[in-house]
Amino acid sequence: MVIAEAEMLAMLAGFLWPLMRIGAMFVAVPVFSVRSVPARVRLIATLAITLLIMPLLPPLPETDMFSARGMMISLQQIIIGLVSGFILQMVFAAVVFAGQGVAYSMGLGFASMVDPQTGLQVPVVAQFYVVTTTLVFLMMDGHLLLIEMLLDSFTTLPIAVDGLGRADIWSIIAWSSRIFAAGVLMALPVITSLLLVNVSFGVATRAAPQLNIFSVGFPVTLMLGLLLIWVTLPEVLENFSGLLSDSYTLLGQLLRL
Repeated sequence: MVIAEAEMLAMLAGFLWPLMRIGAMFVAVPVFSVRSVPARVRLIATLAITLLIMPLLPPLPETDMFSARGMMISLQQIIIGLVSGFILQMVFAAVVFAGQGVAYSMGLGFASMVDPQTGLQVPVVAQFYVVTTTLVFLMMDGHLLLIEMLLDSFTTLPIAVDGLGRADIWSIIAWSSRIFAAGVLMALPVITSLLLVNVSFGVATRAAPQLNIFSVGFPVTLMLGLLLIWVTLPEVLENFSGLLSDSYTLLGQLLRL
């Protein structure tokens, strides 16, 4: 049995091009991209999904993988995978932004810990929101839906030089403003309530200057903040679910689904 060099390169391209798209997605997607998940797990998942999807792929372009055109196709596959995971990362960035706003309002901005998803120092309130929303994300099978959409994209957005265009990149940039809008919307009830409490303490201090506002105000603000976090948590999760649904809608538009 003799295999020509062209056939061998075609078989290699049929394996590596989908591997690049799927692997790039696992690098950027939440939950799987955290440091606590070993790289071996991501590699095994990428290889398994690639081997399963290979027989179902549409015909690949007749292009040498190591040519300039082949390099452009490889770059497009990496971009598509990274964008698929990055859009969901923006959803969790909105949750972190909301948690930081709440933490600074209730005086817990100094209490920080390392976020396993980003490796940065974030307030514990933000980390609480991230853990809760991650559980909701897994409960809704958000990771499975993303994998399904990415696999369907091999049909709607086949492996070729033409992939995500300039208009698609601009739509992602425009949608990124939702990070701040959604974060403020999640944290607004707690921030507004604590602002009214601080204004009340300011009026009390003005009326009674001998009152030590720092010894009285901080415990009250802290306890009230924890109570408000508990009361408003269902609304925060509902806003997160809506933002997550919008992100999948955007991803479906980008992948032509």
